[in-house]
Amino acid sequence: MSQIQADGAEALDTLADVELARRAVARDRHAFRAIMKAHNQRLYRLARSIVRNDSEAEDVVQEAYVLGFAHLDRFRGESSLGTWLSRIVINEALGRLRKKRRAANVARSADENRGAMILRFPVDNTGDPERTMAQRQILQLVEQATDALPDIYRTVFVARVIEGLNVDETAALLGLRAETVKSRLHRARRLVRERLDEQIGPVLLSAFPFAGRRCERLTTAVMSRLGFLD
Repeated sequence: MSQIQADGAEALDTLADVELARRAVARDRHAFRAIMKAHNQRLYRLARSIVRNDSEAEDVVQEAYVLGFAHLDRFRGESSLGTWLSRIVINEALGRLRKKRRAANVARSADENRGAMILRFPVDNTGDPERTMAQRQILQLVEQATDALPDIYRTVFVARVIEGLNVDETAALLGLRAETVKSRLHRARRLVRERLDEQIGPVLLSAFPFAGRRCERLTTAVMSRLGFLD
């Protein structure tokens, strides 16, 4: 796709976002659902990259949706709706992280080693036919290697490698220079490769899935909080 075509597609997406936001402001329940279905996975992955906990990441996304929907009338289409929501998610996740760190500092004498622990991802036992046992083991290695990245590299790695955003999108999303995104991504890739240590091949792009029951559960919870009871 040429740059002109890409810019045109982005403009159409932005127009669609503005219309979708307008309908949601008018309390169109289908618009709320459409927004969440379109953005659940990206927002979850970003939240997960910061808080490093599955259930807390879902809580972060839910709170971010409620906050974002409460101020959706402020969305003017300067950026995509996905980017606008992503910034709210990042702020919510970072806020939680700061609170946790303050609490950890208070209790440091009783739990001084807790911050060094790496949270292990549970194996998905939902019976999803798209995941074989081998795939789950590989994804678990990728997720653990990503969890082990320092904070400044982890979110860039998730945005670029796992979520598939380009350099400019990642820079705009995280408030970084493009050169910083590139250098952090280079360092993150090297750290992940070292941690995997030839146990698997190329890093898979399908880590941290958020679909099916989990996607629907989050969407239903937010809809309920918005007053749309089925």
